[in-house]
Amino acid sequence: MPVTKTSNYDIFYIDEGDGFPVFLIHGLAGDHKAWLDQIEYFKGSYRVIAVDNPGSGNSSPVANPCSTKDLANTMLEVMENLSIDKAHIVGRSLGGFIGQWMANIRPEFVKSLVISASAAKVDPIGTRILKNMKEILKWRDNWTDWARHSNHLFFSPNFFNDNPDIVRAVEAIVGNERRSKVSYLNLNDTALAHDFRDKLDTITCPTLIMAGLFDPICSIQCAYEMKDNIPGSDLVVFEKSSHFLLVEEYQKAITTLDAWFKKN
Repeated sequence: MPVTKTSNYDIFYIDEGDGFPVFLIHGLAGDHKAWLDQIEYFKGSYRVIAVDNPGSGNSSPVANPCSTKDLANTMLEVMENLSIDKAHIVGRSLGGFIGQWMANIRPEFVKSLVISASAAKVDPIGTRILKNMKEILKWRDNWTDWARHSNHLFFSPNFFNDNPDIVRAVEAIVGNERRSKVSYLNLNDTALAHDFRDKLDTITCPTLIMAGLFDPICSIQCAYEMKDNIPGSDLVVFEKSSHFLLVEEYQKAITTLDAWFKKN
C-alpha cells in the first residue's frame, strides 16, 4: 500500500500513468476513490496522483483541529516526496480550499488550479448545512444515518429522482462505518473556518472554477465571488448539477478538464 510520510500525517496515494502530473484532492466526505473515473480517463496521457486526505481512507486520522493551510502544506510535502515540482492541481469541495492555499504558499508548484464545487468561504446556507451534518453525526453516532440525512444535498433534484442506483451507491460509500468520526468532525470545523476571500488575488496561475448551479453547500454565489476576485480565472457553470457535478454531468466535466489541461 503506497504511503508517504509528511510532518503530521501518513498519506495514502495512488500514482498512475506517465506525463505531466495531475494532482487530485477530494472533498470532506470522500477519499481517493472519488476520482476513479478521472484517473482511468487521464492516466493514458498524464501522471495522475490521487491522495486520501488526512482523516480519510487509508491516511492518518485527524485527531486535533487543523486548518486548510495546514492541509495544503501536507499536500505540498506529498508532491515533494513524490518528486513533483509542478502539477495541475484539481480540488473538489474541501480539496478546492486546500488548492487555494497551495497556489498561495508555493505558486511555483502549481501549473494550473481547478476549483470544483468549492468556495473561498462557505456562505450562510453552506455553513448551516455543514453544521447540520456535524450535528447529525453527533446525534445519531453512525454513518448510515448521516448518509441518509445528507445524501440528497449532493445531487440536483432531477438527478436524485432519476438515478436511484447511483444515489444508493454513493450513500453506501459515504455511509461506510469504518470512516473516522473524530476526523470528520475536526475536518468539518476546518471547512467551516476556511476563509480565503482576502487572498484570492494572490492566485496568479491559470484557474478554472467549476460550479453546480443547484449546489447548496458551495453555492453558485461563492463561485462568482471567486471568479470576480481571482485574476483571469475562468468559470464553467454546470446547469444541471449540485455539489457532485463531476458525477451528475460526467461527460461535460471530463471534457472541460481535458480541454483545460491541454490549454495549459
